[in-house]
Amino acid sequence: MKVVSNNKKAFFDFFVSDLVEAGIVLEGCEVKSVREGGASLKDSFVVIKNGEMFLKNAYIKTYEKTSSFKPDERRTRKLLLNKSEILKFERLVKEKGFTIVATKIYFDKSNRVKVEIGLAKGKKLYDKRQSIKERQQKRDLQRIS
Repeated sequence: MKVVSNNKKAFFDFFVSDLVEAGIVLEGCEVKSVREGGASLKDSFVVIKNGEMFLKNAYIKTYEKTSSFKPDERRTRKLLLNKSEILKFERLVKEKGFTIVATKIYFDKSNRVKVEIGLAKGKKLYDKRQSIKERQQKRDLQRIS
């Protein structure tokens, strides 16, 4: 599994659970661009519309070596999931404070682009401070040993 992009900010801003692997519909040369590392999940999120899931605001750079077809870099892309998984996420999102975020883009064993999505609940400011404090303590322990 080759990880192309991680969304570290999602784990800092949210409590992420229920991680699921989803396929993504890409057009033209977007796969080549992802393979070169031209993808970012910063500020991206997932919406459910008419029983389908869509990844919004994910950045996939246009492939430089193509001349004819250049899709929008931040367009909405469809995610491929089973109907039961979509219904489960839809039911949980209707609860207060939950959202769906993309955590990473990677290539699976058969060289298909996959997106890992998870159910997220927002952190409060004091939770974020606690995360920073724990991270700093881990760094200090690694320096000592």
